[in-house]
Amino acid sequence: MQLPPMYRSLVALDRAQHRNLRVRQDLINLNPAKSLNSMFLNVIEFADACQNFPIVFVRAGQGQDGKPAPLMPLAVLGLQNGENLFIKEDGTWDAEYAPAYLRRYPFAMARLDNGEQMVVCMDDQWEGFSQTEGQPMFDDKGEPTEFTQSVLKFLESYETEVERTRLVCEALDEAGILEPMRFEASMEGGQKIEVDGFLAINDEKFAKLEDAKVLDFHRRGLLQVVEYHRISMRNMRRLAAKRLQK
Repeated sequence: MQLPPMYRSLVALDRAQHRNLRVRQDLINLNPAKSLNSMFLNVIEFADACQNFPIVFVRAGQGQDGKPAPLMPLAVLGLQNGENLFIKEDGTWDAEYAPAYLRRYPFAMARLDNGEQMVVCMDDQWEGFSQTEGQPMFDDKGEPTEFTQSVLKFLESYETEVERTRLVCEALDEAGILEPMRFEASMEGGQKIEVDGFLAINDEKFAKLEDAKVLDFHRRGLLQVVEYHRISMRNMRRLAAKRLQK
């Protein structure tokens, strides 16, 4: 199984094997994300995320039947590989909004080998797991506690939004309004930072959409998605300023 970014392991949560497992919520250590310069976003997050990060699109995986690889939205967290400008030295988060991808850690949903059933998994290398301290995952009868049920509810909601995000990205891709973009910033000492390899809305192509397509976008809530993305791109220069401060 290929591990998702940030995760060091992925083990299925088992009520027998992990009956005594507890979670120390007081240990907030996000250092596993310290080298991530971008992070997946669901479209439902755009309204909050656009105030903090640039939101861009990239192609993920392999295309099929001669078609390009599917689109995926990302929050940009750094201007260079291995750079996350929103993780503090003590491993805490340094922004008003934290992506749901980050908030679900150390848990995740993963498909079994048959590709059909999904199970709750965890990064068992996370330091916050304990046998003696914190919130219990299971009660004395081996049933999921209220805490575990809240984790499951969050993960299920997250996966539902992943599917909705996939459909939104398909619609944007089919409309032909995205194109490769590049960002450049000058740093102290004459150093230049260049960020490329991402897609963004082309304003001219968007303005030329047929009325019927614009109406369709409106009814499906895609106009808001586009606007949040466009607003978010102003944060590229704020990222450069944040990098200077650090």
